[in-house]
Amino acid sequence: MEEKKLDINSIIGFVLIALILIYMLYQNQPTPEELQAQEEAKQEQVQADKKAKEAEDDFKATPADFVATQTTDSSQLADLQNKIGAFAYSASLPSAQDATTVLENEVLKIIVNNKGGYFEEVKLKQFTDFDSVPVYLIKDQNAIFNINFGTTDNRTLNTKDLYFQPTLTQNGDNQVLSMKLKVSETQFLEYRYELKPNDYMLGFNVRSQGLSNVINGSQDVSLDWKLKGRRQAKSISYENRYTRLTYEHENGDKISKLSQAGNDEEVEGNINWLSYRQHFFSSILLTDKPFKTASLTSETLVLDEDIDTLYTKSYSAVIPLELNGGELSESMDMYYGPTDGRILKEYDRNLEESIPYGWGIFGWINKSLFIPLFGFLSGVFPYGIAIIIMTIVVRIVLSPVLYKSYLSQAKMKILKPEITEISKKHKDNPMKKQQETMALYSKAGASPMSGCLPALLQLPVFYALFMFFPTAIELRQKSFLWAEDLSSYDIIAELPFRIPLYGDHVSLFPILAGIAIFFYMKMTTGQQVASQPTQEGMPDMQKMMKYMIYFSPLMLMVFFNQYAAGLSLYYFISNLITIGIMLVIKNYILDEDKIHAQIQEKKKRPKKQSKFQRRMQEMMEKAEEQKRQQQNRKK
Repeated sequence: MEEKKLDINSIIGFVLIALILIYMLYQNQPTPEELQAQEEAKQEQVQADKKAKEAEDDFKATPADFVATQTTDSSQLADLQNKIGAFAYSASLPSAQDATTVLENEVLKIIVNNKGGYFEEVKLKQFTDFDSVPVYLIKDQNAIFNINFGTTDNRTLNTKDLYFQPTLTQNGDNQVLSMKLKVSETQFLEYRYELKPNDYMLGFNVRSQGLSNVINGSQDVSLDWKLKGRRQAKSISYENRYTRLTYEHENGDKISKLSQAGNDEEVEGNINWLSYRQHFFSSILLTDKPFKTASLTSETLVLDEDIDTLYTKSYSAVIPLELNGGELSESMDMYYGPTDGRILKEYDRNLEESIPYGWGIFGWINKSLFIPLFGFLSGVFPYGIAIIIMTIVVRIVLSPVLYKSYLSQAKMKILKPEITEISKKHKDNPMKKQQETMALYSKAGASPMSGCLPALLQLPVFYALFMFFPTAIELRQKSFLWAEDLSSYDIIAELPFRIPLYGDHVSLFPILAGIAIFFYMKMTTGQQVASQPTQEGMPDMQKMMKYMIYFSPLMLMVFFNQYAAGLSLYYFISNLITIGIMLVIKNYILDEDKIHAQIQEKKKRPKKQSKFQRRMQEMMEKAEEQKRQQQNRKK
């Protein structure tokens, strides 16, 4: 639950509730007769517990006798036989109860229930959620792992409803848990888990022995794996944005995802692994032999951001299993751990591709540049300082691009009087005006498009960083200044109401980033307006650009209010550095008088036209001639 500050209405409410409770307790206090009856009932319960303890001790000492007593009731045995057929043997064993077995290493604690043979709890021992509670990927029945199959005596059974017999052993340093669903001592369905020290990955095998005459091979045998993602972050809507079902298929050549928002379903083939990603944590099922097909579904459970929801998305995969000689044999693995690219990459199964670093060149920039760079810097400096240093490095690397853009704007500013003169001279002849303007640009070595290209070159970096910060688990729960968690939004004030798109809090880093981008746009827009020639319709364009100076920072402050504080910190520092670089370029590097002299010198030199330029000029001259002839005919 998110921590909320109490207002006066809440305090009054709590006081009234407390008074009501005190009154109810006073009115409902027991009479002396009721107290005596409660004491007698308590004594009877003590005697009953004592007898139950004695029975339990007898059961532990002589399990065979217990089995005998279980099966002496012919009506109960007949009922079991009628429900589960040959597997009534498992139901008659001492393990036929909701008992548990623990698998545990340095990073995982897994509790396996006899009923269903699957995990009752999966705890990540080195992580806590936003409320300082240990991170559980499985808890309170939010996961189902079930094999559905038909039997030769026309029954349909589900392993989640049946009791397995556990056997925990050691294989060197590894813990091995065998869970057997038995028809007899030599006939069974087995789940075999193997947990290595200090590892988030479990070996997992499913096999049957002697069940070829029990499992009906003519009916489908299917594995049903369901999971509801438990909320771990302060903002469930933000966490849900990065919670997604991802899978590798087509012999490892393709990574696909179900919809990020809303509900989605898909049927795919040749699947190597399925990842139920819960932002910074993942539950992954891997198979040695690709699943031939699987029906996948994802359902969003966050329907209203104003309501504190326990779960983000509900995932489901229904996977047909094949029998070999009438028996099951599937070799798989299970990963329950952090969505950390460094850890996932160690398994050499392409699992790091489940992390949304961005597609195409954006993902390449993150994986090849930003992740290694930030990994190095965060190993030396605190995380907030590492972000600032990485920002400085990025802006210095991109400073030549910024220089080119500013130089282009300076050239256009110098040429503005001449372009305005051309526009006035040929205001009734657009074609001629265009020809002379392009000729001027060519002789001066300037172009209105040369300022756009450097800006476009920065877009891949901008988007790559936009994807990097929300997925960087290194920033999770790392504080800097007033931000408690750089992977989530910072809070300087909580609002007593929710503003659509903005939220119910105020974050400071987006405000600082918005102020910085306002001054940056003030500088660049002023330069662009000064460099644009005066033309018809330009006042409207200039008005729009002035509006953008105020609109863009405002949108940034609204949109980033619920994004990672690390991302807002980056944009704040980045714009500050950009402003500083532009001031240095303007005041100490570029000399407009010198640039003007260079342009005039270039204009004096004969400019050799390329074949393309000659063809364009010829086409424009022909078009001008045709236009002139048409005008003469009309006269």
